[in-house]
Amino acid sequence: MNLAQSVLKGDRLALARTLTQVENDSAEGRAALAEIFPHTGKAHLIGVTGAPGTGKSSLVNQLALHFRREGKRVAILAVDPSSPFTGGAVLGDRVRMRDLAGDAGVFIRSMATRGSLGGLAQATAAMTQVFDAAGFDVTLIETVGAGQSEVDIARLAHTTLVVEAPGLGDDIQAIKAGILEIADVLVINKADRPGVENTEKALKSMLELAHPTRHVFMHHGQVMAEDEGGQKSAPLDARMWLPPIQRTVAVDGTGIAELAAHIAAHAEHLRASGDWAARERARLGSEMDALLQDALMARFRAEVPNGKFESTLAKVYERSLSPWEAVTLLLNGRQK
Repeated sequence: MNLAQSVLKGDRLALARTLTQVENDSAEGRAALAEIFPHTGKAHLIGVTGAPGTGKSSLVNQLALHFRREGKRVAILAVDPSSPFTGGAVLGDRVRMRDLAGDAGVFIRSMATRGSLGGLAQATAAMTQVFDAAGFDVTLIETVGAGQSEVDIARLAHTTLVVEAPGLGDDIQAIKAGILEIADVLVINKADRPGVENTEKALKSMLELAHPTRHVFMHHGQVMAEDEGGQKSAPLDARMWLPPIQRTVAVDGTGIAELAAHIAAHAEHLRASGDWAARERARLGSEMDALLQDALMARFRAEVPNGKFESTLAKVYERSLSPWEAVTLLLNGRQK
């Protein structure tokens, strides 16, 4: 029995080995991905992102415990900063997730970014497919919290949680454009700290700027909108999702059940509106684009005669050739 078949049968050791092969982009890993791919597409991918210090790991820990109480199998993919010495993951998240140790329904995997931008290592999408094929119902993807480049998580996850916390400085600092726009659910963690009201007020203000409607209310069971002048409008588009704001205190579990309810509501909204399928198509398209770029670049470099790329680059350094001219020269003359 090969690795892929063992993963499909729920073998945890085979799962760990497959994840390593996929992360290393080995031939064995690629073969396993090809074999398991028809068995994917069922798991709910939940991204958890936000600034460092907001308590993302503790929040993921509590969410995993909640999903386990619901009988769901949970995979956690923690994308850690790379060690400056070994290039491996720092593994800080595993220290914070001791509550999950020994639970056969939970699998925690840390992986290093290895310099990848966007808070997500390049192999993250492939690793989520392995978890999906292995039968995990939910995959929680926690990113390193590097800043605005974290928007890459939105290309992968079905539901994206953006985690904020009071007391991190300027309220707007934690709500930069790009981060807020990708949020499906906004979480104010460490809500027992002073200043939580100001953080929530700032988040609501930013949400109002992001959406053309200013007030939303229920009328005869329909979600209605009210513009800035107070004029009532037609019912909101059923496909429109307004990100809720949920306060949590991850260290004691406060607000976790309510947060899980928001996540479930978002998943139901995606399926009812057709956005689930749309996000799947967009995610797979984005993954194919990235793989195609890597493959074409590798083929191009293989076709360029030895020393041709370096000599052309030297001319760019000397300013005797522009980058655009250099690319055209290489494309037209790579076989010579």
